[in-house]
Amino acid sequence: MTTQLILDTLAIFFLLGGLFFMLVGAVGVLRLPDAFNRLHAASKCSTLGMMGLLLAACLHVGTGDVVAKSIAFILFVFVSTPVGSHMLAKAAHRDKAPQWDGTLSDELAEDNAKEKVS
Repeated sequence: MTTQLILDTLAIFFLLGGLFFMLVGAVGVLRLPDAFNRLHAASKCSTLGMMGLLLAACLHVGTGDVVAKSIAFILFVFVSTPVGSHMLAKAAHRDKAPQWDGTLSDELAEDNAKEKVS
């Protein structure tokens, strides 16, 4: 097997993995019961899906420009997505977004109640 065939096979593997996470995240956004669960699905699919797609691009194209830009974008996504998801979830909580009936606890509300008592 040639090196290019191995790289293309790995690129297909990462491409399919990225597409799988994007699909599962999209289904999660449609099917999960409340905003907090949907936000969790959306953040996971964007992080893992984009990583798979960009790694596939790195392996398939393989030029220095594409590899450098893809790695920089992967690092940016891994830093910015959790921060953005956290901010959205806190804003939804502050706005009193309805929670699913099966939610076991609301630790942020418990912490806020403790701060008000102190």
